[in-house]
Amino acid sequence: MSTTLSIEAPGEVRLVEEKLPGLPEGGFMVATTHSGVSAGTELTYVKGANPYLGSTWDPALGLFLPGTPSVEYPVRGIGYMQVGLVVETRTRAVAEGSLLAMAYGHRTAYVADPMADRFVVLPDDLDPLLGIYVAHMGPICANGLLHAAADLHGPAVRHLGDGVRGRRVAVVGAGVVGLLTASFALACGAAEVVVLDETPARLAVAEAVGAQVLAAEGDGDPAVTLKRRWRHAPADRGADLVFQCRGQPRALALGLRLLRPQGTLIDLAFYTRGADEVRLGEEFHHNGLTLRCAQIGRVPRGLAHAWDRERLSHETIGLLRERGRLLREHVITDVVGFGEAPELLADLAARRRQTVQAVLSHDVEDEGG
Repeated sequence: MSTTLSIEAPGEVRLVEEKLPGLPEGGFMVATTHSGVSAGTELTYVKGANPYLGSTWDPALGLFLPGTPSVEYPVRGIGYMQVGLVVETRTRAVAEGSLLAMAYGHRTAYVADPMADRFVVLPDDLDPLLGIYVAHMGPICANGLLHAAADLHGPAVRHLGDGVRGRRVAVVGAGVVGLLTASFALACGAAEVVVLDETPARLAVAEAVGAQVLAAEGDGDPAVTLKRRWRHAPADRGADLVFQCRGQPRALALGLRLLRPQGTLIDLAFYTRGADEVRLGEEFHHNGLTLRCAQIGRVPRGLAHAWDRERLSHETIGLLRERGRLLREHVITDVVGFGEAPELLADLAARRRQTVQAVLSHDVEDEGG
């Protein structure tokens, strides 16, 4: 059996027991040790705001259309930051006792097929708690840097840092995506990395992991502050590159205002509401800016063969080896038992609790049935 997180309806979260399928030849079973919570994507299901809940997604057309929702309640198995211990295997692809980074949702056990399920074997020198970032979240952020590199070099990208090395970078949003993206930019040799956020506590985390910080709201206009500081030439001021990592229209509007003329904003955010605060007739138009969406479902054109998800996971492991101590100490703010998951998600959705990165931890000593 596996205990699985189930969102029964907006605001209603509980744990349910599900029978595991038999272990097929060539498959393996993992018992979850850690499961990271995405306070962005997952809470859209708890709040009822995810677009899949209200319309049909047509993957062939790439459009949301009126019709039967693509996802209906109960929603089970959400989550994409799992670390699992191999407790039984019928394949030589993985060894019993290995720790794997995977993306199979918040459940205490999972039967996997190596031909269908992606997994990354975690190295022995990596903190298993940091392994939550290896399969999916880290590659999301690395893919943002890859898009920045492609914007500058096209298909000639050789290194993940080709788009940030020696450049002045702004990161809007100090959630997990923003903090990991800023960490990647720092590790890849950006000249300066400034993180902007509205929350002083999150700015303190960004500063603790090595970034410079600037309040997105308060005294003075942050765009004026940054453009007075970053001068390239007469009438050419601002960030070379902005990573927009917060799913609020005002954050996107701010990101565009931070850019130097003909600069690029790499958008890693997920917007579930309108964007009235994004004024395309202002800085976007007058400064000739570029807005590029970077989602993990695709890498830049022409780079898919050299830069697949496996390579982005490898880059993530490299980042965690270099900067993992800081991320573990400052970014992972809450580790709770798996049984506390319903209360945690409900509290986060209702804003009764604030976290940066919450992780569900599970004792797997007797797991595997």
